[in-house]
Amino acid sequence: LLGHVEPVDAHRVDEFDRFRFPVQYVNRPDREFRGYSGTVASGSVRVGDEVMVLPSRRRSRVRRIVTFDGQDGEEPRAAVRHQAVTLTLEDELDVTRGDLIALADDTPSVTDLVDAHVVWMSDEPLTVGKLYDVKVGTKTTQAVVRQVQHRLDVETLATEPSDRLELNEIGRCRLAFTTPVAVDPYKALPETGSFVLIDRISNATVAAGMVIRSAREPKGVRATNVVWHESKVTREVRAALKQQTPCVLWFTGLSGAGKSTIANALEQRLASLGHHTYLLDGDNVRHGLNKDLGFTDEDRVENIRRIGEVAKLFVDAGLIVITAFISPFRSDRQMARELFEAGQFIEVFVDTPLEVAERRDPKGLYAKARTGLIKNFTGIDSPYERPTGAEIVLDTVEEDVESAVRTVVGVLNQRGFLSIDDALDDPGGQ
Repeated sequence: LLGHVEPVDAHRVDEFDRFRFPVQYVNRPDREFRGYSGTVASGSVRVGDEVMVLPSRRRSRVRRIVTFDGQDGEEPRAAVRHQAVTLTLEDELDVTRGDLIALADDTPSVTDLVDAHVVWMSDEPLTVGKLYDVKVGTKTTQAVVRQVQHRLDVETLATEPSDRLELNEIGRCRLAFTTPVAVDPYKALPETGSFVLIDRISNATVAAGMVIRSAREPKGVRATNVVWHESKVTREVRAALKQQTPCVLWFTGLSGAGKSTIANALEQRLASLGHHTYLLDGDNVRHGLNKDLGFTDEDRVENIRRIGEVAKLFVDAGLIVITAFISPFRSDRQMARELFEAGQFIEVFVDTPLEVAERRDPKGLYAKARTGLIKNFTGIDSPYERPTGAEIVLDTVEEDVESAVRTVVGVLNQRGFLSIDDALDDPGGQ
């Protein structure tokens, strides 16, 4: 048995085949030589490979690979994971300590905003808004914790709302770096997906973190050469043509709570009052725009980000937008809210207890989730974080669909999104 086990590589090849080289030292002993020294964090590189330096995104090719062992002999043609080397490039680039070199066709995210799991290690609690030093690989910069999204109960592994972390607590946080940083998700590449936070006064390490995702660019590499084009026809003009004030009604709640049913009835009511609307339904969107996304926490976040951006465009078009999505994470609903001007985003919490939603189970999803046929199902093995400040709360245990629609129309009237005539026409308008 040992004869078969010992030769087996303990590492998964797909996790470590992406070339990442954090620059530790810029080596220039004379005018003819300029090398970049460090240890290969993952993957491999060969002489002649096209590489990209991050965050500048400048490209070149590897000219030489220099090692201590190779000083008196033939230089190696390749460098592999955990090997200390000096790379020289064909072009003169502005490379400094803390930069990252990767293969040009396989680069990490370059971002100034990340979501991360943070382990807090200080007697003083984490302070939202405080500036900390942060070290990511060989790069040192500063970061602000913008938000504690939730805290993890280490005994039950359940998440719970929190706005701070105490000693030895673990939470999901959103951090903003003062300068762009090249990072990978920790699950994919721990070497370039981990960081530590350092108190700037005491110089003590106060936290260790694992990057979940770039909150600025969840998919692919963010374009840096695009400029927003201002249209001559403004949102105000489009809204005036439709004789309405645009907004987004963001329905959230468990599967089976009644979001889609109420949203459809609401759109019918608004259309009968002469308003221009569009309904974005969770299932429908996953047939096209979001068909590439699953139901992991990361994909749920990206699902909501895309919907928020689409809803923003529709509001700009002058429409009253209705969305019906579980959108289980409070931080992601807040992210969507921040896309809109004050007052444009109306959160509608369809408050239905889990046992009621499961008893309804119109699509048979809860039954499948209970037997393990569906993974990451909200309310069963994935959390739902209840809204704490929703503009509208609908109790579908006590309230039927018609009553719920009247409630929403009444709030729209009160807030000036519908006309006075609409309030008179609708029994629920006050």
